[in-house]
Amino acid sequence: MKKYIYAVMLIMGIFVGLSGCATPQYGQDIDARIDRIEQGLALNRQEINDLKITMGTLSASVQEAINRAEEAGKLSQGKFLFEATISDDSVFFAFDKNELTDEARKALDVFAEVMKAENKNIYIEIQGHTDGTGPEEYNLELGSKRAKSVMKYLHMNHNLPLRCMNEFSYGESRPVAGNNIRKNRAKNRRVTIVGMV
Repeated sequence: MKKYIYAVMLIMGIFVGLSGCATPQYGQDIDARIDRIEQGLALNRQEINDLKITMGTLSASVQEAINRAEEAGKLSQGKFLFEATISDDSVFFAFDKNELTDEARKALDVFAEVMKAENKNIYIEIQGHTDGTGPEEYNLELGSKRAKSVMKYLHMNHNLPLRCMNEFSYGESRPVAGNNIRKNRAKNRRVTIVGMV
């Protein structure tokens, strides 16, 4: 009987000891970690959602480019090959400017060499974009100037035929980021090059 009582007391002592191990501070640490994980998950969900919105916008631009090329008789099948973006993130277009910087020329040099290596009958649409600063009509014109400066450089410096290129301006209508802060506006000042066969 004494052995039984000792065994029960030992088991109860273990349970009491285990329940006493978790201090209030330990519980708060766990709660704080859980909160950080939940915040991280919420942030990841938002980033994924933003990415889906951006991808949808780019896909619409590509499809519109294919439709314009087919209407112009430039494509027989309208197969999408690639999409490249030159943006202000790398100081390619300054605010209210359409001149190419040295960095932009270097990026276009690499792009042109890839096009020549492909040695295919590729049709290129160069799409100009702006931030939301200024009137809509002005931004359409500025987007067109940016696209034309890229097209002119590819033709003059790399002999890409004009018949294989076209420019189109979206102006401020296709932002990839909000126009509320300088960093986001810089992302919207860009040229997108869509290649098709």
